[in-house]
Amino acid sequence: MIKYSLVCDKDHEFEGWFGSSDDYAKQRKRGFVECPQCGSRKVSKALMAPGVAGTKKSGNDTALATVAPQMPEEVVTKIREIKQHIEKNSENVGDKFPEEARKIHYGETEARGIYGKASVEEAVSLAEEGVNVVPIPDLPEDKN
Repeated sequence: MIKYSLVCDKDHEFEGWFGSSDDYAKQRKRGFVECPQCGSRKVSKALMAPGVAGTKKSGNDTALATVAPQMPEEVVTKIREIKQHIEKNSENVGDKFPEEARKIHYGETEARGIYGKASVEEAVSLAEEGVNVVPIPDLPEDKN
């Protein structure tokens, strides 16, 4: 995973996580990268300070732990509200999310709200097929 500092044409700054620099380029070209504040798809990389690795490695948990504290509390609160709404009004299909999303997209099963787990590669593949997917970040309490 690679994290980019991004900026839209209206000078709104935000971060984006991508599987690789090629993933960023492909998603930007297809219009999948948009400003969360204004919806602009005219997005470019902002100037970034280099990442410095710590001495302790603990995999993905370290990355998630460092991202969540940087989010403003009102953003974390909104993400919690969105997750609660999705969980209340949609079916959890777990690890079968990519398969179920495709079945719904191609009309092989009933249209319904679903949520579950997908890798970055699976989510990109779904988006490239035209399947409407929205990744929602894990919050610190999701790891407890």
